[in-house]
Amino acid sequence: MNPEKRYYDFNTYLKNIYGCRVQKITIDAGMTCPNRDGSLSTGGCVYCNPQGSGTGASRCGASITQQITAGKSALGRRYKAKKFIAYFQSYTNTYAPVDRLAAIYEEALSVPGVVGISVGTRPDCITPAIVDLLASYTRDFLVWVEYGLQSAHDATLEKINRGHDFKAFTSAVETTAGRNINICTHVILGLPGETRRHMLETAEKIADTGIDGIKLHLLYVVKNTILADWYEKGRYQCLEREEYVDIVCEFLARLPANMVVQRLTGDPHPHELVAPQWALEKTATLKQINQKMAEKQLRQGDRHGSAPPPGAPLP
Repeated sequence: MNPEKRYYDFNTYLKNIYGCRVQKITIDAGMTCPNRDGSLSTGGCVYCNPQGSGTGASRCGASITQQITAGKSALGRRYKAKKFIAYFQSYTNTYAPVDRLAAIYEEALSVPGVVGISVGTRPDCITPAIVDLLASYTRDFLVWVEYGLQSAHDATLEKINRGHDFKAFTSAVETTAGRNINICTHVILGLPGETRRHMLETAEKIADTGIDGIKLHLLYVVKNTILADWYEKGRYQCLEREEYVDIVCEFLARLPANMVVQRLTGDPHPHELVAPQWALEKTATLKQINQKMAEKQLRQGDRHGSAPPPGAPLP
């Protein structure tokens, strides 16, 4: 763990492996999502805009190699990065025939300087054949799969039109486990109807599922989403920064100390953001999280395995 932080951050994890700065390069592979193409729904999750949090690079005609080459140049200058991970982020990056997936993953891994891939997907879009494909790369490359869970509460998942339940997530983890593939889980804090207790129960439920990493996201409101309509009609209220910081600290305390923390908040595009405006102040928020953990004398893992009885007050 980085002595300057009170949690096991992703940069420290990568430096421990490679001995140098390693950066993720965001890739848009031109995918879609079963929650948008009609297989499950056409509206997507309530917070997701039609771009699926993507860069739009694929629609502009940029190949995967071109995207990585541009990313290497920019991130090399900014962070002095020497090695890179190709991050397939936009939409659902296992939602295609295996031969197409093999083609895009292998194109990324063939670019000099790329030491691994990270594949963002849904837990209901994984199969044994796809796991076999990802596992085939682990001898020579670092491989992460990122399952978007968002909440461990089925009522919440239904409310946000997620299209799967918590069991789909645990099944995906079981399918992936034991293949030398690192598993990261995405959780969103501040989802409609969720209290502090709901969010910390999610931490407790996923803590012992065997996952290797976590990404925490603030639920912020962006334009052209169902959530934006709810917000404008007064049906949804964003977390205040102080609330978010406190929940993140307690969430981290409930996770195993060796779980890699890949993210603690999101990166909204300023021109898309509706609320809250503090979501644009990422550096300040991260600083407050570390300060709050120090004030509370908390470190990641401090409350792992010590959940209070149901109904008892939470720390």
